Amino acid sequence: MAKAPSRTGTLVSTLQARAIERLWRTLAGRRLTTLWRLARLVGPLVHRFSRRERDVTEANLAHVYPESSPAERHRLARESLIHSSATMLEIGFAWMGKPERIETSLLAVHGRELLDEARAGGRGVIVLAPHFGNWEVLNFWLSSHFPFTAMYEPPKLGELDAVTRAGRERMGASLVPTNPRGVAALLKALKRSEAIGILPDQEPSWGSGVFAPFFDRLAYTATLLPKLVARTEARVVTGVARRIPGQGFEIHFLAADERVYSPDEIESATGVNACVEAAIALDPAQYQWEYKRYRKVIQEQEGHPEHRRFRIY
Repeated sequence: MAKAPSRTGTLVSTLQARAIERLWRTLAGRRLTTLWRLARLVGPLVHRFSRRERDVTEANLAHVYPESSPAERHRLARESLIHSSATMLEIGFAWMGKPERIETSLLAVHGRELLDEARAGGRGVIVLAPHFGNWEVLNFWLSSHFPFTAMYEPPKLGELDAVTRAGRERMGASLVPTNPRGVAALLKALKRSEAIGILPDQEPSWGSGVFAPFFDRLAYTATLLPKLVARTEARVVTGVARRIPGQGFEIHFLAADERVYSPDEIESATGVNACVEAAIALDPAQYQWEYKRYRKVIQEQEGHPEHRRFRIY
């Protein structure tokens, strides 16, 4: 039986949540120029003093860009952590800022015709939204323009659940749990020819994915997408909100790699990872490289493949 949290622990969590929410509300009214300046102060500090973030980022970059010099990868890691810091600082802006301010910050929308064409054909649309730029701004745009459903996992700090849900749902998005009930809700939305969002670069639990290449290295990748496509004939696009530092964001929708439509789960997962790679190519510094994308690996043991966790960072 799980141990109930102590009264002291509950109080600390509540105070932490209130402090974070207060910070978000304070930053919500700041100009993007100010938030970017803060990110340029915070990011280098994270790079210097947060060993975990720095080491994982640099390990990922060493694999993905082996032809780059160590100095180039060091610079890219630093810039990536600046952008990650900016995303965190912009949460209040995306969740609590006045909608007209956010609309004004959207400088351009590229590839909207991909969404319109799919919806005009009476099909649902699956938007693959990797951890690139500011995905909360992308959620704002999508839920402002279409009926939009996305999976939602409550934050570790449970006291922030209400404010997180309010921020993501305020423009009409429907959040569903990351369980079979949530998958059923996604299917229903697609059958109504609506749009849904999937994070394609989160590592799934064992049994919910397959190994597929991501930058030429096997990464455990979710197989939810081919299941949804097979049952709904939905169309797939990749969507990101690329940051224009200090000015705003440009929304990009990219055509999906055709392999995502394959009934073969490994082939489809390979296409999903190719979609993420294409989004990263827009600006590699804006991808969240500090995520441990390669935690799960395959080991061959006496001729039998075995799934195991490895400490490779």
